[in-house]
Amino acid sequence: MSDTPADQELARDLGFLEAYTIGVGTMIGAGIFVLPGIVAENAGPAGMISFLIGGFVSLLTALSLSELATGMPKAGGSYYYVNRAMGSFFGSIVGWSMWGGLMFATAFYMLGFGQYLTFFYGNMPVAASALVMAAMLVGINYRGVKEVGAFQNIIVILLIGCILVFLSFGVFNIDWDVFQPFNPSGWGAVAATAATVYVSFVGFEVIATSAEEIKNPGRNLPLSMIASVLTPTIFYVFVMLVSTGVLPVAELAESYIPVADVAREYLGPIGALMMVLGAVLATVSSANASILSAARVNFAMGRDKILTSWLNKIHSQYRTPFRAILITGAVILGLIAFGVGLETLADVASFSFLVTYMLVHVAVIVMRRAQPEDYDPDFKIPTWAYPTIPIVGAISCLVIVTQMRPMVLFVGTCIILVGIIWYLAYAIRHATKPSLVGDAIAARDRSPAPSERYRIVIPIANPKTEQHLIQVGGIIGSSFGDAEIVALSVLEVPQQTSLEQGIQFEDDRIKRQKELLDNARKTAQDAGIGLRTRALVSHSVSSSVLNVLKEERAQHLVLGWSGKRKPYQHILGSNIDNIVNNAECEISLVKAGNDPVQNIVVLVGTGPNSALAIKRGQDFKENTDDATLTLLTVQEPTGEDSAVDPQQEGKGLISSMAHQVGVDENSYSSKVIISDDVRQALLDNIDEYDTVIIGATRSTAVRQALFGSIPEEIGEKSDANVIITRGREYKPRTVTEGIIERLSR
Repeated sequence: MSDTPADQELARDLGFLEAYTIGVGTMIGAGIFVLPGIVAENAGPAGMISFLIGGFVSLLTALSLSELATGMPKAGGSYYYVNRAMGSFFGSIVGWSMWGGLMFATAFYMLGFGQYLTFFYGNMPVAASALVMAAMLVGINYRGVKEVGAFQNIIVILLIGCILVFLSFGVFNIDWDVFQPFNPSGWGAVAATAATVYVSFVGFEVIATSAEEIKNPGRNLPLSMIASVLTPTIFYVFVMLVSTGVLPVAELAESYIPVADVAREYLGPIGALMMVLGAVLATVSSANASILSAARVNFAMGRDKILTSWLNKIHSQYRTPFRAILITGAVILGLIAFGVGLETLADVASFSFLVTYMLVHVAVIVMRRAQPEDYDPDFKIPTWAYPTIPIVGAISCLVIVTQMRPMVLFVGTCIILVGIIWYLAYAIRHATKPSLVGDAIAARDRSPAPSERYRIVIPIANPKTEQHLIQVGGIIGSSFGDAEIVALSVLEVPQQTSLEQGIQFEDDRIKRQKELLDNARKTAQDAGIGLRTRALVSHSVSSSVLNVLKEERAQHLVLGWSGKRKPYQHILGSNIDNIVNNAECEISLVKAGNDPVQNIVVLVGTGPNSALAIKRGQDFKENTDDATLTLLTVQEPTGEDSAVDPQQEGKGLISSMAHQVGVDENSYSSKVIISDDVRQALLDNIDEYDTVIIGATRSTAVRQALFGSIPEEIGEKSDANVIITRGREYKPRTVTEGIIERLSR
């Protein structure tokens, strides 16, 4: 069999040094060349303290990001972590903030590039130079030039060399008398300036996005992130020290090319030229990295359905997300063309990332308290420092934001409002990430189940179908060894009737309930299946079933199903809807057909439960004498000039899915149907089978109400046994549920 995506894994090729180099290369960029003049004007020599503050806040963020990145190593960085921990509402805010921040930062870098070009031609228009270079970078990323990555490493080495030369000679030319007064504008100005310089510290997150590729991530990822924050912080502070110690603050503040003018004082024209070339390389490198990062944020938002997948369209020739790159580039060019000031661009970018990192710190606390099963970080903030680090980090980000100018606060708030409005207008109907905040408020009981047995709950209500349901439960349980079935019967009484009255005055119904459970025991005994019964009287069938699932710590729920619902039930819901929507365990929705299980077909697609359906089909085949198993998929036809063969695509999909769940290729036959109408093709090709197994889809409620999902339509129109499978789903509490649970303890 050929290799498939299921066989592939990401190689961990990055050690500490490689990860550290990635971070340092992103951090030592445009800010160190462009900002000294602005910082000196706002805070005087004390501006170096502003860089220290930025480094301290970044160090706290690096620790929180290290934990999240090793626990959730996936593309998207801070956006993904916040979206996973706090849900799509905050995910939309952070996604738009990161996207906006990266675009403002890129415009800032490009204006810095334009300013340093005036070294060669004093009358050269800064904005025009910035526009031309920004357009070139957008074009490079549109085409996906491969050599850019290698060129980036050379730039890093040259930049570090330039800065070391600048500092080595500059420290001996400092006039220490100029540091009086050291802090002419007060500590408020120092704090406000820390907000401006924070744009220089936003690059270390690139290490977190590479977590899947780092060797020994529990050690190397936090160490490389901490080191990649400390190194540039030291550089920033000493560059500011030399700059304000060599050139008077007034001259530094008026300079378009501050670091070059400082170098001219003690290294002459050659030194100035060296720093200009360094600045040009740094601004171009930082801008290019920001455009790439913006495209990745777009991809992650599109993957999570917060943004439309239209933006994630890949160019047929260049294989780049060209739409996201073009829209990002258009906004960057617009910011430059409209004359937004250099300091404002830096401040808005800093605002966006400070808001993002504030929520990153909150996300660490949420994940620690909610403890979702798939969150197992290789690195955790030490016990003695948790929750101090995320709390201090979040407060520090907030304090810096509050020191910003009203104009910056207004623009930054507008970006946040765009994220909120977009969520309410679009993402709320498409995004699927729930918030874990409710579980963080009232953490769940994660203690192990009282028994190691695989437990299957089967609600029974119809004597005609209970035998079939018990047999299905037995087949499912057989692959787990000593499984136990809990047969549940719920007698529902009106809200106006007390439960005790229901027991006393519902003799006939209680008698039928007892008969149902007795029959279930007999069926299980005849089949050699371990079974226990429970009889409940309740005001709500669905609530009782859900409560029993929690009490029993059940791994599986088998639900009987008639195959169709009345129209009003599509809109108002039914017991099945409530149970399926809220049960966290694996579910099999079973409709009994007219014939015994013998000829099984599993409908294979790209849905989230397709592989599980194949596994279930194999279970039925292995536990039924002489049964056959067919895996069927429908592929859309391609044009005559297409190199893609839909038959081969379909067989490859089936093979990959079967391999994913460990089903041997000799135990099934493949069938690929080519058709434009997937729904009708499936309905036309299942008549020859007595048992149809299909994975549950994720159609929206509106779509199901108007058209019916494909599995539901098959259940309604087919006379076969139909089994719809759905995998285990984590259902976090809402914030309201979390508060209620917390108060009720």
